Amino acid sequence: MRKKLLSLFLSGTMLLSVFFFTSSSSAADTPAMSGNPIFTSIFTADPSAHVWNDGRIYVYASHDIFPSRGSDLMDKYHVFSSDNMVDWVDEGEILSSDDVPWGRPEGGFMWAPDAAYKDGTYYFYFPHPSDTNWNNSWKIGVATSDKPAADFTVQGYIEGLPGSNLIDPSVFRDDDGTYYLYAGGGGTSYGVKLGSDMMSLDGPIKQFTELQDFHEATWVFKRGSLYYLMYSDNNPGANRMRYATSSSPLGPWVNRGVILDPVKNSETSHGSIVEYKGNWYMFYHNGEISSNGTLRSVCVDKLNFNSDGTIQKVVQTTGGVPAVGPPSHATEIKYYDLINESFDQYTQKTEYAMNASNVSIGGGATRSGGTVENMHTQGSFIQLNGINGGTGGKALLTVLYASGDSGTAFKVDSSGDTAGDGYFLSLPGTGGWGNNTGRSNRLIDLNAGTNNVIKLGGGMGGANITGVSVSLVPTTSIVTEYALNGSNVSVGGGATRSGGTVENLHIPGSYFELSGVNGGAGGQVTITVLYASADTAATFRVNSSGDQSGNGYSLTLPGTGGWSTFTGQVSRQIALNPGANNVIRLNGGLGGANINRIIISSTP
Repeated sequence: MRKKLLSLFLSGTMLLSVFFFTSSSSAADTPAMSGNPIFTSIFTADPSAHVWNDGRIYVYASHDIFPSRGSDLMDKYHVFSSDNMVDWVDEGEILSSDDVPWGRPEGGFMWAPDAAYKDGTYYFYFPHPSDTNWNNSWKIGVATSDKPAADFTVQGYIEGLPGSNLIDPSVFRDDDGTYYLYAGGGGTSYGVKLGSDMMSLDGPIKQFTELQDFHEATWVFKRGSLYYLMYSDNNPGANRMRYATSSSPLGPWVNRGVILDPVKNSETSHGSIVEYKGNWYMFYHNGEISSNGTLRSVCVDKLNFNSDGTIQKVVQTTGGVPAVGPPSHATEIKYYDLINESFDQYTQKTEYAMNASNVSIGGGATRSGGTVENMHTQGSFIQLNGINGGTGGKALLTVLYASGDSGTAFKVDSSGDTAGDGYFLSLPGTGGWGNNTGRSNRLIDLNAGTNNVIKLGGGMGGANITGVSVSLVPTTSIVTEYALNGSNVSVGGGATRSGGTVENLHIPGSYFELSGVNGGAGGQVTITVLYASADTAATFRVNSSGDQSGNGYSLTLPGTGGWSTFTGQVSRQIALNPGANNVIRLNGGLGGANINRIIISSTP
């Protein structure tokens, strides 16, 4: 899944949202930094960090769902990995409540997880209720895979554990290969030895009544001969992370104090501690991006020990941690770079008034002249159709607005968002419903061509929208237009030509072929088909010289309302060989369309 928040600016105030992007390298003489938060494609919380035998560090995180209506909606888990602490890859979703056969019928409540590895199998532990009465039916579920970040299958749950407040599992492997399970919430903390099958108990459950002000979020690790247990407390207003130490994995524990102060914009706190490439790190979450405690993001900072084994309080930073290896592939943009992002290159701008013909509203949103209002209503939306995505990829969305609320957020969906999670767009207040000074930007993904759709979903605060613009990075390309009455166009299989239009493409076996097409330097080009159609939709199979698979491409042409209404324009990418000797063939037979022009855009 994928995808997406970004930095925006309004009257000098930094606004934050997030986006999916390949992170860029810093200057050669400046250490690359992770930035905080480190995961920006989706909202994540409760990070569980582990280093496996492949040398990568993996973080298993819960997923805050946007738009937020509370933590009961959390129902998915993602995994992120890195080999240098700076360039992170979203490995994708590994489990959701739909995958749990014994789970609560309403779903949700997939809270803080953990993971372990034993004898070639990865074990994923997650809390989930089994009944509508969620607080008294908690189970610790177990899913397994032979991969660290994919193909997990739920095997069941651990029998014999308490059902009330049993959340936040943590699994610890001792030096002798013995595994221990820790869990607890609502002020009660438990620990127990796991059986060899990693799903049963091997001994009595021990309650840790000695922990000072325990709330939830247990994490256990070992350094040298000393065992550490970290947890969140009940500090009024916002949790802190405390820790205790012991000479035994099941205590008794000696309280050592606070190691993480309350995090920004979140009442909850949850974390993990791990050693990687000679450094110790603490992962945690905050609400930096959203300013909303139910839309959190994972962060990381250095962890330091004193000579006696006690832990120094972690300093929460915006810069994060330095790289411990060379740059590598990433799908998460560094937040540190993100807040300094420049959009100067997005100069090919198209503006859309809110009363334009391609702008529709619904779900309770209303239109007053050129302004869309009542976007605070749950389910309200603005939809823009027929958006030009150029050759596809990143586009800059800008929303102009006024808002009397202190903070509003929209969910943005766009055609090019393959992950399907949408994008977060923050719209801070402007001081009044008629103060139209608001301007929020964020990068989104669009498909190639002019049939993109962008939808702005409301329901989290109000804003009156006065305009939207979409800006692209201009590309230098060769654009060649082919009329269909040229000598390089042939028809067959029942297709006919009338002047400059190819007709009767509804007949099975019908086709027309375009020869001598310029593919420029070769590779991906954009084909645009201009047409008219009275059918609801027609589908064509496109074959081209550069298609190594030989499977061709599917191209759907929505109806235009009449056989002479030449308003249809559909684009997609195809592959061509270098040079001007390419052949493109469009095969009909699935609905009709009268086609009068073909446009090819390629890189020189």
